[in-house]
Amino acid sequence: MKKRCLVVTGGGDCPGLNAVIRAIVKRASKEEGWEIIGSRDAFNGILRDPMEIVELDNAAVAGIHVRGGTILGTTNKGGPFSWPVQDKAGNWIEEDHSAEMLRKLEFLNVSAIINIGGDGSQRISQQLFEMGCNIIGVPKTIDNDLGATDITFGFPTAVEIATDAVDKLVTTAASHNRIIILEVMGRDAGWIALQSAVAGGAEVCLIPEIKYDINKVVERINKRIRNSRGFVNIVISEGARPIDGSQQYLENDEIGHHNMRLGGAGNRLMHELKEAGIKTDIRVTTLGHLQRGGKPGAYDRILATQFGVKAFEMVLEKGFGKMAALRDGKLVAVPISDAIEKYNYVDLNCDLIQTARDIDISFGD
Repeated sequence: MKKRCLVVTGGGDCPGLNAVIRAIVKRASKEEGWEIIGSRDAFNGILRDPMEIVELDNAAVAGIHVRGGTILGTTNKGGPFSWPVQDKAGNWIEEDHSAEMLRKLEFLNVSAIINIGGDGSQRISQQLFEMGCNIIGVPKTIDNDLGATDITFGFPTAVEIATDAVDKLVTTAASHNRIIILEVMGRDAGWIALQSAVAGGAEVCLIPEIKYDINKVVERINKRIRNSRGFVNIVISEGARPIDGSQQYLENDEIGHHNMRLGGAGNRLMHELKEAGIKTDIRVTTLGHLQRGGKPGAYDRILATQFGVKAFEMVLEKGFGKMAALRDGKLVAVPISDAIEKYNYVDLNCDLIQTARDIDISFGD
């Protein structure tokens, strides 16, 4: 009987997921006695009745590395430890169905799992590993906020998309003598905002790691706009917040969904600027899921492919409880516990922050 390796993609989608899946399948096809299967919508496909399983062979993954999203589907709702069920009164509650899922995996003859996802997904990986599950992690997040790896796939393409937006908004801001605020993703780490602001030549960059003083932002704007002439482009992370405020959240009451939904940082900034006396016309653009969609760039395809090959080789080596990572240009295996222990915030002493300051980008501090 062939050994089975289960592949799951969890959390938010991002460019490069399909390239990882393809690489795992192609690497596994070189080994005798292995079969790759996938679960629909992260682990939810295993937990559903009937189960939703996808057979993954070379034909199934042919050419998918150029496609965005994931052929397996993904979700940040539900999962083995927060499975939504209705109680006798008809109310939705969450239950721990991890033991049931492990029994199903044993029934399916699954010898190993490769879990492709970010911080939340890898926390699930660690919990399952502690229950005795043979699991390998692959780091994925456009925010680049997962520790123990120098970079996560999905992030470079997201930065390219955000930079392209800055480029386009610069021309329209200049044409209308406007202030244009671009809100990009970045819950607690401002990597997308920082890199796209530097690449696109924004005047102001507001990130979660630096609480901004609206008066400092106004000061920077007034250096650019005189007698109603001039323009300013601002890049702001969705998780940015003023010195006397908190992050801007949207209401979320979905069962099984534990991530707070950020949103509105750009619009809040616009109102703050108006209240501070800015008379210049202001417009806000929120990129949202545009940063997650579309085909991956070349670097993400390469990195995702490397991670996929490395992950299956870790399965062969029985390196369970570890995550594929890139360290100093080398592919390595690191404990999943290390990856989720340290969050990858923007280091305020890093060279890129200093470069941004040296070219007169204001962080509102």
